[in-house]
Amino acid sequence: MKQGGNKLARGILLASLVTLAACATTVQSGEGKTALKAGDPNLKHWLLPDTPPYPEDNKPTAERVALGKQLFFDPRLSRNGNMSCASCHSPMFGWSDGLPTARGHNGMLLGRASPTVINTAYNSIQMWDGRKKDLEDQAIGPMEASVEMNTDFNQMFRFLNNSKGYKAAFEKAYPGEGITKQSIARAIASYERTIISNDSPFDRWIKGDEKAMTEQQVRGFKIFKDPAKGNCAICHSAPNFTDDGFHNLGLASSAGEDADPGRFAHKPIKILKGAFKTPTLRDVSLTAPYFHDGSAKTLMDVVEHYAMGGIVKEHLSPNIRKLDLTRQDKEDLVAFMEALTTEHEPVVLPVLPLD
Repeated sequence: MKQGGNKLARGILLASLVTLAACATTVQSGEGKTALKAGDPNLKHWLLPDTPPYPEDNKPTAERVALGKQLFFDPRLSRNGNMSCASCHSPMFGWSDGLPTARGHNGMLLGRASPTVINTAYNSIQMWDGRKKDLEDQAIGPMEASVEMNTDFNQMFRFLNNSKGYKAAFEKAYPGEGITKQSIARAIASYERTIISNDSPFDRWIKGDEKAMTEQQVRGFKIFKDPAKGNCAICHSAPNFTDDGFHNLGLASSAGEDADPGRFAHKPIKILKGAFKTPTLRDVSLTAPYFHDGSAKTLMDVVEHYAMGGIVKEHLSPNIRKLDLTRQDKEDLVAFMEALTTEHEPVVLPVLPLD
């Protein structure tokens, strides 16, 4: 009887351990939550609002968007007539340019990568160093910069005011306002607010489509969210995969006296030295190379950089630390980031006014 009781007890204990092990597989490491499932209402905060915010005095209209698209793709706004907004922010390269760092006026090599325009409508601050507060403020910046479009504004205004097509388009979009820096910036910003990524496999999975992401991509999302593993969501947060904050990532280019100061140039706080704005990860598979200096050629290079906890430790963001990731973990993270890309309709280039 005693021997049978011991066997029964051992059996109950074994069954309990098996049950606990099974339960453990449904819990995220360090988060204490059940396994991630498609359509989980607790994940809805990862979905973007259907309509991005806009200023009350620049509500998007068809006329404003159409005018902004023409201006965005028109190289005649630059001093030499050979460079448009789309030169650095091309739909062919995920609304960037595919280069490590941008090329400016007369082909000048610039120090920073061209950031994507994708989902900038949801940003609360613009540019790698945050020097522009909104899209209207940002839109005219490349024209004013001597190293970028280097626009001769007197020349540009003569051209626009002598164009019947543009004069009519401005009057439809902004009646009675005329052609000014402000109306140009507002029109371009209106177009940029239509460049949206919000229908990726990830978005469809969040909405309940179980087949939208692979098992590997779901594992990657778990690692991405888990503070004890990838810890990526601490900066690439919901819903646009950015905290609109600034961080020094410990890139090799951040070392030395001549290193780009980043946000520090505009807010001289020690922790912001060499810190740059967190970019969105939406459509990230289309926007290589990565980081503000274009030093990472692939998404795996990005993951490897974070896994080692950065290269240069001086002024390193407190969010950056060495990660305990296996090769499979890294591949899962890359697979997840690839699930953040929306399949877009081809961009139809605008017909530009010739008269």
